[in-house]
Amino acid sequence: MSLPTTIENSYAPPVSQLLSLGEPRGKERQDWRDYSALGISAESVPELIRMATDDALNDGLPKSKAVWAPVHAWRALGQVLADNHPRAGETIGPLLSLLQRIDDAQDDWVTSDLPKALALMGSVAVDPAAKYLADAAHGEWARVAAATTLGEIGQKHPELRAECVARLVKQLEKFSDQLEAVNTFVISALWDLRAVEAMPVIERAFVDGLVDESVNGDLEDFQIRFGLKSKRDHPRKPNRLSEMSGKLAGLHEETEDYERENAELRETIAVLKAIMPPAPPKKNGASDDSEFDLPQPYIAPPKVGRNDPCPCGSGKKSKKCCSA
Repeated sequence: MSLPTTIENSYAPPVSQLLSLGEPRGKERQDWRDYSALGISAESVPELIRMATDDALNDGLPKSKAVWAPVHAWRALGQVLADNHPRAGETIGPLLSLLQRIDDAQDDWVTSDLPKALALMGSVAVDPAAKYLADAAHGEWARVAAATTLGEIGQKHPELRAECVARLVKQLEKFSDQLEAVNTFVISALWDLRAVEAMPVIERAFVDGLVDESVNGDLEDFQIRFGLKSKRDHPRKPNRLSEMSGKLAGLHEETEDYERENAELRETIAVLKAIMPPAPPKKNGASDDSEFDLPQPYIAPPKVGRNDPCPCGSGKKSKKCCSA
């Protein structure tokens, strides 16, 4: 009798090993492991594509190791198909389809990691990434990741830099008709590529106020970055980042004030406790609130007339009893 199919037994070795690797931590977050050491090669491409795009894995239990298998799968694809491998073409489309997870599932690993895997493959990824970026039917942040991919390709492969810059500039020329985030991160990719040749269209986008200046700075920051200016001529205007920093600074100041007042209150209590007479012992099992006791005024007992009944309860007049 055959066993029921589960995620664990639906992948064959060597790809199945990726199911147990778990989250890339520490140095491995940036410096990817060598997947060829696990026996993974270009022959594993179909299984790696299936794993990278497996919904059951991508949307699996957050604490399971298997949920990280797609990350290892696209990293492995980037490595085994690097530098325009003949099989890279069949991989680009499925991997680009994962970018929509950024908008649909807020998948930060797709945002930060997948563009690097695509960039390893080289020129074969340029045209598909540019077309994905240009298609407004895709999600806002998915398109941002496509722009990031072009920037990563240009940095990874200097011979492709000019083509990547040209594709990014072509997209930025539509700045007046597209989302601010798309403009901002297309410009951010040009910033990473130090694309001084893109400065005319970058300047127009800034002048029209269609760039988020909290990401890479304002127009003067770009002019300095590209060597067109040595220092600023004007102070920076407030932006989202500076406003947020201001709010955080305000909260920090309020917290310090609260802690200072608390310290002063504790000092006052300590002084009062030092000068107060010891509190009398509590009777009848009363709770001990001595930390908050304060000195009480003396209240004299009521006066008893000489002809009043003696308060001792003898029945005699006070003058013939306790007051005698």
